[in-house]
Amino acid sequence: MNPEFKLRFDQMRQGDPSKPDNVSAADGENALYHPMGFARNLCLVWPDGGRYFLNYAYLISAEFVVGDDMNKITLNFSSHTAILNGHGLEPLYMEFLDHLPKLVFAVDPRYLQNKSANNILVVNMAVEINPH
Repeated sequence: MNPEFKLRFDQMRQGDPSKPDNVSAADGENALYHPMGFARNLCLVWPDGGRYFLNYAYLISAEFVVGDDMNKITLNFSSHTAILNGHGLEPLYMEFLDHLPKLVFAVDPRYLQNKSANNILVVNMAVEINPH
């Protein structure tokens, strides 16, 4: 008999024999988004502490535009449009494809020091209500 073989009677009595022995609750969580519930929201946070959230279920399309000075991401929701301007936004755009970002923080432009391609820096955000 294989020494790695193990009967999982105790785990079956506890309810889930498919989980490995050493999995904790924190290991199963995604660092980008919590696993509780099915509603996924995007929360935009401004430097002054203002916040606005939009539900990913109503995200219709997104556009990424490379500019000379800054990049631009336009998120078209059914009732709102969110516009993000900044530096190095392409990785953030790719995360929007899978509805991963939970929080997007804008930084004050006067504190920008390093505009390298490795840093995602959102400088300006705006949310507009779409006309019906």
